[in-house]
Amino acid sequence: MTTEKAAVEGATPESAPLLLEPVLKDVEEAKATIVPAPEERPKFSKLLADAQNHEELSADSRSTDRGAILARALTEKRLSLIKAWEENEKVESENKAVKKIAEIVAWENSKKAEVEAKQKKKEEKLEKKKAEYAERMKNKIASIRKEAEAKKVITEAKQGKEVMKVEEKAAKYRSTGLAPRKIWGFLGRCSFYWFILLIAQRPCYAMNVLGSRKLHVAFILHPPSSIFWLQF
Repeated sequence: MTTEKAAVEGATPESAPLLLEPVLKDVEEAKATIVPAPEERPKFSKLLADAQNHEELSADSRSTDRGAILARALTEKRLSLIKAWEENEKVESENKAVKKIAEIVAWENSKKAEVEAKQKKKEEKLEKKKAEYAERMKNKIASIRKEAEAKKVITEAKQGKEVMKVEEKAAKYRSTGLAPRKIWGFLGRCSFYWFILLIAQRPCYAMNVLGSRKLHVAFILHPPSSIFWLQF
């Protein structure tokens, strides 16, 4: 080494290429003997690729998570809006139903009041007619009773007059000793009928009846078919 150094130091510019030839040769041989490490570059590139893939996967996963979170948030918001709309619609429907029912109840009450008023008016009218009819019937009954009483009075007065006439005639007949013709005419008619029956049933007694007033009276009081006639 020292020799080479001394040779180099003592060399001139013209002898420099000659001195560098063995050195260059040794360097080339050394380069030829040195084995390059081919695995270092591929290993680094693989790590770099893995890192890039990991970053891409992480980015994808992060974007996927962000999209899922955003979709879930949108879904929850949509569901909350739907629920709020549903509750609002239910409340509006219930309010409409309550309002409609209130209107129906009011209509029912008004109609019932109208019908009850008409019924009350009709009842009052009927009661008035009933009272008027009852009053007319009462007056009619009173008139009939009054007329009947008048007829009774007239009949009693007429009967009293007839009694007075009969009493006067009876007193006259008593004073004169005569008998009323009316009763003898009646008795005569009855005697004639009984005499016809007697002739038809007992011809033998006909002459005795004509000659005896006692038998004549007995003929009137007792029919010819009775056993009373057997004694004559």
